[in-house]
Amino acid sequence: MPAATVPVVEAPAFTPADLRDPEARRRVSAPAVRLFLRVCDLWDLKVDERRALLGGVSRQTYHNWKAGQVGALTRDQLERISFTLGILKGMRLVFAEDGHAFRWLKAANADAPFAGRSPLAHMTEGGLAEMADVRCYLDAWRGVK
Repeated sequence: MPAATVPVVEAPAFTPADLRDPEARRRVSAPAVRLFLRVCDLWDLKVDERRALLGGVSRQTYHNWKAGQVGALTRDQLERISFTLGILKGMRLVFAEDGHAFRWLKAANADAPFAGRSPLAHMTEGGLAEMADVRCYLDAWRGVK
């Protein structure tokens, strides 16, 4: 199966301090949501899984964002999208094929920290810390400290 691609997007310079600036967050919010939706499409996620990864946004908010009606996201929402993109990158560095990576994401996993749940379930049932767990797990798997 050929790998689907997420386009490279030229993003404006953005620093962690910009997360406190509503105008800077507004400027990057729409492109961030578009990238997030593309990743979710690649992973074949259900709407409820997408909403959970975004921190439990309402169905209406999710559908507004999907329709391109995006205001300034919160710091939490931007960090969640950043983790999602980092997890995709980590999976692509660990797995030779996207299909294997996407199956890993949804398969039960006895390793810590998953406790028998899939990495996706770990993230959707948890919060930012659980998204960080998955990112750190992938980084450790490929030998990054």
